[in-house]
Amino acid sequence: MIGRLQCVVLDCPDPLKLAQFYRSLLGGAVNKPDRRWALSRDWATLHTESGLVLAFQRATDYRPPRWPDPAHPQQFHLDIDVDDLDEAHALVIEFGATLLDDGGGGRGWRVYADPAGHPFCLVGR
Repeated sequence: MIGRLQCVVLDCPDPLKLAQFYRSLLGGAVNKPDRRWALSRDWATLHTESGLVLAFQRATDYRPPRWPDPAHPQQFHLDIDVDDLDEAHALVIEFGATLLDDGGGGRGWRVYADPAGHPFCLVGR
């Protein structure tokens, strides 16, 4: 082992707004004091209740991915387990997500974009 995962960093146009979006989905604390990072208008964090830290970094010329367009690849995505897919769907839409793929055919998962365009999946248990 070379190291441990410290956090997952997402480029975006508005770090605080995206941190608050993911707090709505995952819970936790936005911009909790942490000796590893200096918070600023260009950097925000989310310390989730599971211990995972997501960080959000301002990218001045940010261009969102276009799922599933290989010319604008998704770069990464998060899979989020949910108890009730329909209930979770309504909430993420309310929080500002955009539905990209409704999971037709009973696949048990749906693809969304966060407010900055990053794809993520809700996966029913």
